[in-house]
Amino acid sequence: MSQILAVRSFHGIILAAENRAIQLNERAEEAMLEVKRLIPLSSQSSLLAAGAPEGIDMANSLKNFVQGEGLRDIQDLYGATLAYLSTEYERFMRKKCEVLPIDPIHYVSFILAGKTSRDEERPFRLYYLWTKKKLPQLDGEEISNAFSLPRRMALEYQLNQLSKGDASLEDILATAKAGIGKLKAQGEAKGPFSWAKITHDGSQALTV
Repeated sequence: MSQILAVRSFHGIILAAENRAIQLNERAEEAMLEVKRLIPLSSQSSLLAAGAPEGIDMANSLKNFVQGEGLRDIQDLYGATLAYLSTEYERFMRKKCEVLPIDPIHYVSFILAGKTSRDEERPFRLYYLWTKKKLPQLDGEEISNAFSLPRRMALEYQLNQLSKGDASLEDILATAKAGIGKLKAQGEAKGPFSWAKITHDGSQALTV
């Protein structure tokens, strides 16, 4: 499973995504693909797509929808994103169920990240969208601070402590970078990774 990571603090958001995926070929064998799991949606929001590579197609379709609708504020985006991706996911699963048994390799999930101008105390938000209820239905809930898939509890704990302690976004990024580096050294992640931050100045890709 490819690694994704998201951290929210009062100062902004840090996002990281491992750009690889596993897909079944014509002989039902697993094949590795290089993909882009970090998708900018607007000038102040982005989406991380986890799981099956088809989730990336759904994310890019969502990007076109969001830009066409002119949605920017994360509080508007969350409801629209959940509704749109739920429809896309249901269509995807119905198609897969016609030819394949439901399998974890077909699952997708998403982390939506962005900024709102309606709440000065909590301007930055993270939301997790996944199959909480019976398939093929997506559900969602807000992420408080740090979240990773697959779950990396030690790294999440470090990042949560920094976020709650009002650490700078630079310190949070350094800790996230070190954590991903450790996963690579242990062979639990391979990369390459895409990184981004969201601040009051908007969304920006990072070279890490």
